Amino acid sequence: LLHLVDEAILKDILATGEYGPSMGRRVGLLASFAEESGARAVMLTCSTLGPLVDEAKGMIRVPFVKVDEAMADEAVRLGTRVGIIATAYTTLEPTSGLVQERAVIANKAVEIETLLCEGALAARTGGDIAAHDSIVVDNLKSLMHRSDVVVLAQASMAQAAEQLPEGERGVPVLSSPRMGVQRFKDVLDALA
Repeated sequence: LLHLVDEAILKDILATGEYGPSMGRRVGLLASFAEESGARAVMLTCSTLGPLVDEAKGMIRVPFVKVDEAMADEAVRLGTRVGIIATAYTTLEPTSGLVQERAVIANKAVEIETLLCEGALAARTGGDIAAHDSIVVDNLKSLMHRSDVVVLAQASMAQAAEQLPEGERGVPVLSSPRMGVQRFKDVLDALA
């Protein structure tokens, strides 16, 4: 298991709100390093960087998996009204795009509603996890009433969503880590 990080890519996107011309190549270089180090497959664990995978895939010969792809597939399977909730605005468009892309592959029409949890990211960054979680839960409750399924656009939101009592969950709430790792395992098993 190798873990390679270029924190500057995400920082650049958060600062500018845009994907720069060399970002896909930088993700591809990280994937190349993993492949050259013996990786049989690569997983990108950042939803914001997901759109860069298509360009980066061309730089390696092993499978390149997005952590949130399995979650998007499950959301499309579960309903036609998909709510997407995030604390970082940079994850809304990539996650929406991925859900729409997976819906097209599944030949299913979906309506997507996105919701940004204003103030949650600043609270988390400032160390106030309780405030972060409270903001996420309040927004989650609101979005669930208008959705068949809700997607957490960031893995960091899963802990907050777990605070919502089972009885108050009117619809499935999906998070990427467990589903993404299972998909990655399936890819690795298929290579064996």
